Amino acid sequence: MTAADVTSEDAEGFNAEGFGAEGLATAEQWRDWLSTHRLPALELTEPTRMLVVSAHPDDEVLGAGGLIAERIAAGGGVTVLCLSDGAASHPGSPTVSPADLARIRRAELEASLAEVGVEHVRHVGLPDGELADHAAEMEEAVAEAMETFGGHDLVLAPWRGDRHPDHEAAGRAAVAAAQRTGSVFAEYPVWMWHWAAPGDPAVPWERASAHPLSEGAHAAKMRAVAAFVSQITDLSPDPADRAVLPPRILDRLTGRTEVFFT
Repeated sequence: MTAADVTSEDAEGFNAEGFGAEGLATAEQWRDWLSTHRLPALELTEPTRMLVVSAHPDDEVLGAGGLIAERIAAGGGVTVLCLSDGAASHPGSPTVSPADLARIRRAELEASLAEVGVEHVRHVGLPDGELADHAAEMEEAVAEAMETFGGHDLVLAPWRGDRHPDHEAAGRAAVAAAQRTGSVFAEYPVWMWHWAAPGDPAVPWERASAHPLSEGAHAAKMRAVAAFVSQITDLSPDPADRAVLPPRILDRLTGRTEVFFT
């Protein structure tokens, strides 16, 4: 299966293996390319209040965990809105049921966000792998979060071109809600780091902005990522329980520069 072949029917249990086990570029190749191709800096107000939308528990930290940590340290406020329950990460697991996974991943998200200082988290609980079927609900959830917590300078959401059906659906809903309210938005990639190559023409680099992370923000992001034990370690020796984010994949997602599309 290639990246272009991934559809909503494949979303349940989706992982990077669907794009090829090794990916197109190493973490080191991405770091080298980002250091030599100077993307414009992400423009932020001080202090920035952000609403960060995620499709699954962990997307927000993988895509923007360093930025979240920095904004909170600078006095900004961050609200996280997680749209799915995360229950479909290990279909066929002999160890953990989908209901158990949903509970585990909710607790992991709470622990992860505590590492970067997030105090406001809302779990929508839509079915993992089926977000494209809940567009109106997602858009209303984003709009409601914007109204409830108020005053957001920036809305972050998964990139609409990330080639994961849930990520793309979440991004479309968040952008629609942001446009309704006139809010500024930016999109963060997650799986792009696996299926794309540096300079890939399928990526809209003309819309890309870079945000280099301070040492402290990167360390906070790594602590936050470590809280997602169910995703970064094998649940058991059974093949259905393999880590969704083994080290070779996680390395691409945890570099010292976060990228956003505006």
